[in-house]
Amino acid sequence: MAVRPNPKKDTSSDYRRNAMRAEVAAETQRLKNYLAPTVEMQDLFLEDIEIKLAGAHRTVHVIVDLPEDQPGGVSLDRISSAAQVISEAMDNDPGDDGRPYNLEVSSPGVSRPLTEPRHWRRNAGRMVSVSVERGDDVMGRIVSVEDDGITLIPELPVKKGMKAKQGDPVRLAFADIRKGRVEVEFAHLEDDPAGEDAPDDQTTAEEA
Repeated sequence: MAVRPNPKKDTSSDYRRNAMRAEVAAETQRLKNYLAPTVEMQDLFLEDIEIKLAGAHRTVHVIVDLPEDQPGGVSLDRISSAAQVISEAMDNDPGDDGRPYNLEVSSPGVSRPLTEPRHWRRNAGRMVSVSVERGDDVMGRIVSVEDDGITLIPELPVKKGMKAKQGDPVRLAFADIRKGRVEVEFAHLEDDPAGEDAPDDQTTAEEA
């Protein structure tokens, strides 16, 4: 006997997942708008907010960075101070629905993908890997960042054990960049232990 497809396939689980995604997206944007002035008052930049749900519980991860004109990374002391102020702001959030949550505050860290012009400006002088829309990928050091793109000095491939060689400056428009990431350099870790090449510094405040 042939089995006929059921035209009334249960889509309730898909509906719930989509509804949850929409809820998280709306709450994320609301918190960004609400917390941005608080973060700016700490002389920091609100990079992003990530919300994860586990039943009735939430984890709210707030990612902060230094303004573009400040070199280096966000120190642990500044992360800790920002976490206290952000926690107080969330305690007094008029739009909060009262569900329990954990608050995590961190700096972006080296794993952050370079997706916006400010990311490239913040990492001027660092070694990066760049995937482009057309042509070969490039690894090199950022020497300048303009409104519409970057200029870097590429590292040329050499045999193992040989000193790295540099090529001629390469200009890449943002429109031609598919993605980019910072390459970890031990020299930067030694010179700037609290900088963006270090792992994320994170402070967690648990709220009822």
